[in-house]
Amino acid sequence: MASRPPGPGPYRATKLWNEITKYFRAGMPLRKHRQHFRKHGSCFTAAEAVDWLHEVLRSNSNFGPEVTRQQTVQLLRKFLKNHVIEDIKGRWGSENLEDNGVLYRFPSTSPVKPLPSSCPLKENSENFSRDKEKPFKLTHLSRRTFKKHELLQALDNLEKAKPDKREENKEETLHRKEISEEYVQETWRNIILIHLQTILGLPSLEEVLQPTHIVPEYVIYNMTNTSKHGVVILQDKSEDLPHWVLSAMKCLAYWPRNNDMSQATYSGFERDVFRTVADYFLSLPEPLLTFEYYELFVNILDLLQPHLERIAVEALQICCLLLPPPNRRKLQLLMRMISRISENVDMPRLHDAMGTRSLMIQTFSRCVLCCAEEVDLDELLSTRLVSFLMDHQQEIFKVPTYLQVAVRDHIEYVKMAQCKYAEEEICAILPTYSYCKQITPQEFEEQKVSTSQAAVAELLENIIKDKNLSVKEKKKKLKQFQKEYPLIYQNRFPTTETEAMLFENKPTIKPPMLSLRKPRFHSLRY
Repeated sequence: MASRPPGPGPYRATKLWNEITKYFRAGMPLRKHRQHFRKHGSCFTAAEAVDWLHEVLRSNSNFGPEVTRQQTVQLLRKFLKNHVIEDIKGRWGSENLEDNGVLYRFPSTSPVKPLPSSCPLKENSENFSRDKEKPFKLTHLSRRTFKKHELLQALDNLEKAKPDKREENKEETLHRKEISEEYVQETWRNIILIHLQTILGLPSLEEVLQPTHIVPEYVIYNMTNTSKHGVVILQDKSEDLPHWVLSAMKCLAYWPRNNDMSQATYSGFERDVFRTVADYFLSLPEPLLTFEYYELFVNILDLLQPHLERIAVEALQICCLLLPPPNRRKLQLLMRMISRISENVDMPRLHDAMGTRSLMIQTFSRCVLCCAEEVDLDELLSTRLVSFLMDHQQEIFKVPTYLQVAVRDHIEYVKMAQCKYAEEEICAILPTYSYCKQITPQEFEEQKVSTSQAAVAELLENIIKDKNLSVKEKKKKLKQFQKEYPLIYQNRFPTTETEAMLFENKPTIKPPMLSLRKPRFHSLRY
């Protein structure tokens, strides 16, 4: 099971459920049992199922060692409710399974859940792509899985093709068109989509994240309105945590050094304060990561592995920027608090039968991530995510400045391009992005070749038209281009005459001076 996790994409929780149930049916040991003077074959006790499934979940990268035995019992209750298992008399549907010696067996019916036939995310994405007012159109970029070096190479080529700012005169600057606020926001949206698609390794984000769920105002606010510790500062204080909750969180985070509670402490005081904080977060009407981002964060679970830790942190950095500012602030303060409580050796035990770290994760997992419609694996998935958030909260809530740089550079490039090229030429030169319908593998291969060749041909034209290059430099670059892309170069210069015409107005050597022959003089002597 650990070697074949379900791939990223939409409905990942349902796919993971199907994977676990099939693995449980195939791997759970069955044997004969005696109960009430009767023998029953091919069955197992509830305690045996808990032992076996608990070990499987702890060793699986999608859940990890944080899974408790009680959570395993709850999952088995879900199995009983959904008829993955039944008791020895064939009864199922109730959630009365306990960690004991009651006998259960597998029914003959398949436990696999069907995936939804229609996806509202896809319909909304198609409506979005039909909006003609959007300035971006994604051509081949949304139809393939990105690699990091390919994205960097594409950005590097774009930088090389930019015109030299020093050559722009004042008249061109005065005639620059103003970039609309709508275009700036759309730039933010598309750059975020490209980076997420690259990090998650998905061919498309259509059914994982709706473009309309990326609110550029939230992203910009979360990046710019922060304290010296990087925590979002809210202008509207009514959206902030209540003062009594903040005081309670601060009391627990710095226990016992900074107890600013007005009342005197007593035995068990810290447990009451913790319950006060927990009750507030558990009473929120929506999880802090919001229902609309559920599929997005569930897909990040694939990256929560030791060798992918850096990539997972980068993905969560961007995804947490998408949250409404009040949610991001509450989530960050909560992660800071439970991280400090877990590491505080002076904190008394807050639970008689559970360690402090496990208590933090189990208590707050469902108020961080859960689905709008009940999903059977919600608690296990959220436990894995909260554990990672708690351990890496300092890195995850840092502001990724490279997003600001990417947006700024693109806007500057558009401003310069508007001065130099006609409107119809801009559409052909600028990198444009949007979502597209799924295509066949043959169409993808054809478009991959054609779009790549077009981009390389465009680079050749930029070298030819660059007036800032000297003749020597231009010849050197053309020679290097011819060596790397001989076919494209031959299409542009099919004969040596066409290549020579490029430099016909630039003589390379001076005409030789006429050599005057000395006149011969005949001897006057006879």
